[in-house]
Amino acid sequence: MSQIIKSPCVRNCCLDKKDICIGCGRTLEEIMQWQASSISEKKDILRRAALRKKPLRF
Repeated sequence: MSQIIKSPCVRNCCLDKKDICIGCGRTLEEIMQWQASSISEKKDILRRAALRKKPLRF
């Protein structure tokens, strides 16, 4: 059975100055590569996006 990982897109697509989507936290490159990425690569993308979206604490 094949594992499917859904795109984290929340339809709030707007890139910041670093080309990171403010909606899902992915970089422009990660967004473009999503469909061709393996399961492992998608998990890595999701992990990195989650870290980017984590609020900064001072």
